[in-house]
Amino acid sequence: MNPLDWSLIHGPVPVLLLIAGWVSLLGLAVSSTRHWWTRRVPCAVVAAAVLTVLVVVWVDEWWHPFPEDLPNDVVFWIAVALLGVCLAAVRMPVLHWRGRVVALVAAALVVAMAANEVNRHYQEYPTLRAMLAPKTEALTTGRTEHTVAVPAGKTLSEVWQPPAGMPAKGTLSSVDIPGTKSGFNARDGYVYLPPAYQADPRPLLPVIVLLAGQPGGPADWVNSGGVQQVLDDFAAAHQGLAPVVVIADPIGSTLGNTLCMDSKIAKAQTYLAEDVPNWIHSHLQTATDRKATSIAGISFGGTCSLQLAVNAPQVYGSFADMSGQSEPTLGTHDETVKEAFGGDEAAFEAVDPAHVMARTKFPDTAGLFMVGTDDAEFGPQQHQMYAAATAAGMHTEFQTVPGGHNWSTFHAEITVAVPWLARQQGLIR
Repeated sequence: MNPLDWSLIHGPVPVLLLIAGWVSLLGLAVSSTRHWWTRRVPCAVVAAAVLTVLVVVWVDEWWHPFPEDLPNDVVFWIAVALLGVCLAAVRMPVLHWRGRVVALVAAALVVAMAANEVNRHYQEYPTLRAMLAPKTEALTTGRTEHTVAVPAGKTLSEVWQPPAGMPAKGTLSSVDIPGTKSGFNARDGYVYLPPAYQADPRPLLPVIVLLAGQPGGPADWVNSGGVQQVLDDFAAAHQGLAPVVVIADPIGSTLGNTLCMDSKIAKAQTYLAEDVPNWIHSHLQTATDRKATSIAGISFGGTCSLQLAVNAPQVYGSFADMSGQSEPTLGTHDETVKEAFGGDEAAFEAVDPAHVMARTKFPDTAGLFMVGTDDAEFGPQQHQMYAAATAAGMHTEFQTVPGGHNWSTFHAEITVAVPWLARQQGLIR
C-alpha cells in the first residue's frame, strides 16, 4: 500500500507516533545537567502551562474561530506539544550542535504525536492523502437532446433503463461558482456527476447542494467525508442513478464564519439561494423543481441547510441537517447579533430558523435531522430544532448514528442522508 494511504486514525501508524512521541518527551524531560530539576524543568512546565492557557483563551474567548469551545482532550494534546517545545528550548543552551539537532527532532516528534491525536479526535485526515487536493476531471457541461420522462406517480428508478457501456463510477470536478448577485467570494467547489448523467437519453437527476463545516472547506467532504465513494456505492445499487451533488462553499475561507446569512459579514444566503442554483441550471442538465433540489450539511453546514430550507423554501424542497446547531452563532448570541446585524435583534430574528419556523408553516418541506449518539453538545440542539421543524408542519425524521462530532460520524450521516433525500426527490421509492 502507498504510504499516503496508511491510516492516521487506526492501526500501526498512530501507535508508532504515540510511542515515538512519548519516548521523545521522556528523553527531553530527563537530564543530569546542573539545576535541571530545580530550575529548567519547572520553567519549562510553567511556560507550557501558561502558553496552553493563553492558546485556549485566545481561541475560545478572543479569536473564537469555532462556535464551540476546544474539547478537553484537544487542550491536553496542545499542552503536551507545548511542553515538548519548552523542554527542548530549555535544553538548548547546554547542548552542542548535534545535541540541539536531536532535541529539535525529539520536539518535532512530540508535536507530530500531539497533532495526530487532535486529528484522531476530529478524524478529519484519515490518511496523508486526505491532506492533498482531491483528484478531479473536467466537468461535463454538454446537454443531450433527449431526456428520460417520469410519469406521475412513478420514481425515476422505476422507469430508468441503463444503456450499455455506461461508466461504472461517477466523476468529480472542481468548479468555480461565482457570487454573481451576492458578491460573495467563494472558494472552488466540487460537482459529482453519477454514471447515469453520462447516458443519452439522460435522466434529469435531482440535485443535492452539500456544505461542509466550519472550520473547513468543500474538499473536506471528498477527503474526510468520503462522499464520492458513498455516491458511487449508491449509484452501483441503483443502475447508475444518484443525485448530482454540488459541494459549495458558504464561508469563503477555512476559519471564516458568514453565519450563512445575509448580514454585515457577507451575503451568504443570497449566494446559496440564488447564485449556486443559477449556476447549476446554467451549467448542468438536471431536474429543476424544488422537490428535486435539496440542501444538506454537517455542523455549521447542517445549521446552514436548515436556514436555507426555511428562508428559501422556493428553492429547496428538502434538507438534511447533520449535527447542526440551534442557531447560527459567532460564539454567543449577543456577539452574533452585534457583529452581523449591528445589534439589531429583529434583523437576526427575521432569518434565524427557530424564529422563522415559529411564525411560518412548511407543509411541503421535508427535513432529516441527524446527530452522533455521543454528541452531548449538538445532540440536545438537534432535538430542539427537530421539534421546532415538526411543529412548523414539516415532514421530519430524526436519526442517530454511532459517534460524536467528527468525520467518522459525518461519513455515517451522509451515508444515511443520501438515500433519504433521494426518496424525497422522487429518485427512488
